[in-house]
Order: sequence, then C-alpha cells, then structure tokens
Amino acid sequence: MILIVDDIRANIIALQKILELHGLVADAAESGEEALLKILKSDYSLIILDVQMPGMDGFEVAEALSGSNRTKDIPVIFLSAVNKQKKFISKGYETGGVDYVTKPVDPDLLILKVKTFLKLYEQKKELKDIRDLLAKEIEIRKEAQGNLELKVAERTSELVEKNEELEMRNHELQQFSWVVSHDLKEPIRKIELFIKIIREKYLIEDPTALDYVRRTIKSAERMSALITDLLDYSRLSANVSATKTSLSVVLHEVVSDFDYMIEQKGATVNIGPMPVLECVGSQMRQVFQNLVSNSLKFAKADVPPVIEIWAETVEIKDFDSPVSPDGAFTRIMVRDNGIGFDEKFLDKIFIIFQSLNDRSAYDGTGIGLAIAKKIIERHNGIITAKSEPGKGSCFIMVLPI
Repeated sequence: MILIVDDIRANIIALQKILELHGLVADAAESGEEALLKILKSDYSLIILDVQMPGMDGFEVAEALSGSNRTKDIPVIFLSAVNKQKKFISKGYETGGVDYVTKPVDPDLLILKVKTFLKLYEQKKELKDIRDLLAKEIEIRKEAQGNLELKVAERTSELVEKNEELEMRNHELQQFSWVVSHDLKEPIRKIELFIKIIREKYLIEDPTALDYVRRTIKSAERMSALITDLLDYSRLSANVSATKTSLSVVLHEVVSDFDYMIEQKGATVNIGPMPVLECVGSQMRQVFQNLVSNSLKFAKADVPPVIEIWAETVEIKDFDSPVSPDGAFTRIMVRDNGIGFDEKFLDKIFIIFQSLNDRSAYDGTGIGLAIAKKIIERHNGIITAKSEPGKGSCFIMVLPI
C-alpha cells in the first residue's frame, strides 16, 4: 500500500484518484506526525511525501524514517510546489528520498515513477525473503549435526526476536521524540520571546512583575532543556551521564513550575525527606513532573487536591520490601486523592499513547506515564501504582541508591 502525506486535503484526494485509476491503493496522512504514527501500525511499500508542511516538514519525516531498520528501506518520493531550488532537491536525496518531483505534477510521469519504485521495492523484498529461506535451510542442516548445534540455533532465534522487539520499541521512542520536539519547542520559544518583550517594554519599573517574568522565563528555559534531554534519552544517547542529584531540589523545582495550577485548584503538596541519588536529574524531573501533573489534572470535582510525596530506604528492589536504614534501595511514593482508576488497567497506563480517560474532559496525550516507566527502568528501577476508582492513586518507584 502507498502512503500519501500532504497537509492539504485536496492534494491528497487528487493523488488518490490518479493512483486508483491505475489500480493502486493509497492511504493518507495530513501531517508528518500523523504519518509517523500510521507507519508504526501499518506496512507501506512507498511514501509520497509533501516537503512543506506545518510542524514536521517532509525532510524531517524522512530523517525519522531513515533512522530505523524497519522503515529505512521504504522508498520516499518528495513532492514540492515551493522548494524547487537545487539545495532543496539535494537535501531531499540526502535525507533518504529516492526521487524529488516538483508541482504541478505530470500524472503519467508520476505513475511511471511510482510503479518503478514499487517494483524495485518488491524485488528487494523478494531477495530478502529468498535470503531468509536460505538462512532457514542452513539452520535446518545444522540441526542435523547434533543437539549442541540445535540449542545454538534456538538461542540465536530467541536473540533475533528480542532484538526485533527492542528495535520496535526504540523506533517508537524515536517517532515520539520528533513529535515532542516540534509540538513543544516552538510554543516555548514564542513564550520566551513575548515574555522578554513584555519585560523590556512594559515592566521596567515594577519589581514584582519583573520577578514573575523572570520565573516564567526560567520555567520556559527549563522546559526547553527537558525536551532536549528527553530527545537524547529517547535515542539512548551515550552522552547522557548520571550525577549525584538531590531529589528534594528536583521536586521543589517541579512544584514551583506548577505553582499557578496549584493555587488555582487550591491544592496542597507535601514533600517528605528525599534521598540524593546517582541519576540523570533532568530525566527524574520529567518523572515527577508527569506524576504531579497527573495528580493535579485528575483531581475530583470541587475537592482540593492533596499530593503527598515521600521516600524510605528499603532492603531489596521490590515494591513490598521491608524498610531498612542500611538498605541499598529507595522506595518513593507519590499519592493523591484524585479520581483514581481500576487496577485491572494497570498495565495499560504505562503504554505509550494510551489513556484511560476521556480526552475531551481531561487534557493529555497518553505518553506521560510511558515516559516515566522508561526513565525509571533506564535507572535500573521499577514502577507500579495502587488505586481504586474514586479513592485516589499512589505511584510507587523503587530505585538503587
């Protein structure tokens, strides 16, 4: 199947009609972000990709695809009505495109190109299938040589399966990182810009207002840094190193970021003694930011939120481990009095793009807890939650000290 990516619906319909006249089936996406999500769920033999789109442009989508073994071989034909200069055409090929077509499109020429690249893709796929069959035949012959070689072959197959699973999960994180980068960084840059303009033009003689502006700019800068660190994490960057970090300082920064929402909802946040851990501080800040945000977001109607956060030293990496002053692990709890959830959905809440609540009633993308779980596991820890509908939730994390 072919995927058409264009932010203008009329262009998509026109291309679909051209392809249908030649017996070619086409799916559609109206943004780069939507295209990446569709590619995660379906297999495509060719992508016709518009260059100029809001949010992620065509070049950025192609770069994301080329970064994964699962999608790097899908042929991409760029379409552009504006970017016709040589430098843009060169960039199209550099980001992994197989062709660059300028608008208005010649239907006959486009169909010829599409059929050619589809045929090449299918031939490449057939060669891969033949290679896989030969590899399987070799494995069968090896199995006849003895039990030892049989065990080796079985173990190899298991490792290949695990590797493919890890590859898929890493690809999900890469797609997510691109969405986060473009959805969040742009509004943050605008917030910083306009706040600085307000400070310089209108608030020169008001110390209180200047203090609020300074705190706003600091929060925006910290959010921008968090996004950058999250992108590094999602790509499993080797440059992100752990340092000794006070979780108490991290938590007070997080609460400060939510001071307006806390005041608006009449919320109370109680923070107990917190440990100093060897961790990536920005990533742990992201964990607490997601958990505190959820506690404020999923509060009961007309009931002021109460959030309690505390830690205790435990013997082993287990949610029910006994407390021990000399233990090698810390157990951190984040408890609230919100709407809660049914624990039969516990596994679902930690899966990316999953949400238990009506998104028209509660804001959210369904990715916050998935991020928290990935970060905790990256720090050799574990995370779970205890909850009942209407009785609040308690998220529990166990991390090595």
